[in-house]
Amino acid sequence: MDTPHSIIYLGESYVDHYVQEKYYVLTIFVDLANNMNLTLQQMLTLDAVVCEGSIQAGARALNKTHPSVITVLKKLEDELGFPLFDRSGYRSVLTEEGKKFHKSVRQILDNIDDLKNQVMHMRGEEEAELNIVIGDITPLPDALAVLRQFSRDYPHTRLNLFFGNLFGPNETLLDGKADLIIHHIDKSDSRYEYRDFCKVQVIPVVAPGFLDIPPGNDLRYSDLKGYTQCIIRDTSTHSKKLNRFVIDDTPHLTVGDQYTKREVIVQGMAWGHMPRFLIEQELKSGKLVSIAGRHMKGVTRELVIARLATSEKGIMAEKLWNAF
Repeated sequence: MDTPHSIIYLGESYVDHYVQEKYYVLTIFVDLANNMNLTLQQMLTLDAVVCEGSIQAGARALNKTHPSVITVLKKLEDELGFPLFDRSGYRSVLTEEGKKFHKSVRQILDNIDDLKNQVMHMRGEEEAELNIVIGDITPLPDALAVLRQFSRDYPHTRLNLFFGNLFGPNETLLDGKADLIIHHIDKSDSRYEYRDFCKVQVIPVVAPGFLDIPPGNDLRYSDLKGYTQCIIRDTSTHSKKLNRFVIDDTPHLTVGDQYTKREVIVQGMAWGHMPRFLIEQELKSGKLVSIAGRHMKGVTRELVIARLATSEKGIMAEKLWNAF
């Protein structure tokens, strides 16, 4: 899939960033361990004592005896060459050096846990990444809420999000370059498997004063010939272009997304059709006026979560499908 439409990566990068970062941190740990005889047991012991609040509680959490934990910590301090704890008071507390060292230890332990999870992920033959195409009239907050939770639940699967307009998302899916799309489809097309997501009303709007004729219930599309119409660019590359609400023989201003289209119309540069949820505030404030009527009716699009009906589904693709 081409990358110009990519908007965000959710979760850790599977190979380049994720593994290299973990490898770098663990390499530092291995170097320290070799040069100073530091052990994982020592770091786990220190972390348990700090997190549990005392040596006795730490020993209990590790299922170790109190004296054995003291011995491990004393040997660790000898290797480091500075005290980790101030033992002058009733209860031992971390020194400033101890706080800094424990912070570094915690980072190393976190990275070890992440690497363990990554190995388990790879052994399970789960997909490293999934491609999702979001259509141009999809309510982003609703879609991203599901994707955000999925990313939190499965942080080792990278979600590649792409935007597409008109038939672009459909083409990407049918070409086998997307795992699923959030868009409108021809529900009678047997190539799709789908789940209903939401309904979006699309209506024709103008900025006040854009038309020389008063907008009203009897306005027709033929009345708008000569007025610039803002249309959105179809991102499909080899399929038949969709031609929705486009008036022939009239000036057109083409944009790449609905947000730009909204601003173009608000600025009085053109009229056009917009998903209602994107212009609710502009309609309430009077920055935009609906020109829908008897002859210029809007349309309600049924958006779905769609995937190929016949393709083999991976483990993580199935989990993502079920998340919706």
